[in-house]
Formats: sequence, C-alpha cells, structure tokens
Amino acid sequence: MVKIRLRREGTKDRPYYRIVVADSRARKEGRFIEIVGSYDPLIDGDNYKIDLEKVDAWIGKGAQPSETVQSIIRKAKGAAA
Repeated sequence: MVKIRLRREGTKDRPYYRIVVADSRARKEGRFIEIVGSYDPLIDGDNYKIDLEKVDAWIGKGAQPSETVQSIIRKAKGAAA
C-alpha cells in the first residue's frame, strides 16, 4: 500500500519533516516515491507547505495519509478556502 507520511530530516533537537509518498513497507527515512510538501514544527503559525494538487492525485490513486499528514491537509484546505 502507498502511504503519504512524514520523513524526518534535520539534526538532533532540530527536527524538520518532508511530506512524502512512499510504500508502506519502506523505512521511515528510507526510499520514497515523491516529495509533496514539508513541515517544520519549530516555526510558529503557518509551519507547513504542501502541494494539494499532488496530494489529491495520490489520494485518488489510493494512497492513505497518516493521521498527522491528514491533519496538515485539513489545515491547508481550510487556509485555501
């Protein structure tokens, strides 16, 4: 199954995440298919960037977002409306 999930980047105590489309069997920091956005938990306010067109296309193909990514998608769609 294909999942849309967070991939941890950054250094110790300075996390930074990329929102990626990956096979569910791949490791958290392992191989991925496509980068569709980013998330920085250390920034206050608008701390994410996401390409909603790519996300909607992948969900249309059957990809399942994780809970955290689903929350980010909801925030992005609310901000876009």
